[in-house]
Amino acid sequence: MSQTIYDFSIKKIDGTNTELGEYKGKVMLLVNVASQCGLTPQYDGLEKLYTEYKDKGLVVLGFPANEFGAQEPGSNEEIQEFCRMNFGVKFPMFEKIVVKGKDQHPLYQHLITNHADAVMKPDSKLIPILKEKGLLTGNANDIKWNFEKFLISKTGEIVERFSPDIEPMDPMILQAVEKELERA
Repeated sequence: MSQTIYDFSIKKIDGTNTELGEYKGKVMLLVNVASQCGLTPQYDGLEKLYTEYKDKGLVVLGFPANEFGAQEPGSNEEIQEFCRMNFGVKFPMFEKIVVKGKDQHPLYQHLITNHADAVMKPDSKLIPILKEKGLLTGNANDIKWNFEKFLISKTGEIVERFSPDIEPMDPMILQAVEKELERA
């Protein structure tokens, strides 16, 4: 039997164990996050997306990671406080994990294996900048940077993967979320 998104156990940022199966029947947006990144203001958009759609069945899940420019150096407690104080984050946050490389968390191994390519904006400058600066390393299907997003259906299927520079409230994400929420 192959593993599904619901089979993964992970700790919440407060250290309590949970199963992603807890979110079965909801549309999920999984995001690797960081507090010292140029994209960190996306926390505002993630919280707005969560607030606007949570009663319709969306849950945003934040996974702090420190693989990209060491932009998430804090402890879980520091990250939680930063998110609450600076962005009013109420969506579920999880303990800091590794999303790329040798110690990659099994959840992220599953995500990149089952949905290798991220949707990019046609005018995106992120990937060329990362390449130019020598920051685009690893395999083609690896997470590229902080704030890459995976949209998961109510049945646990990976529906889409969005490039880090696509803002949470971008019409591309909103349309995909609304489409998934409308599915039976």
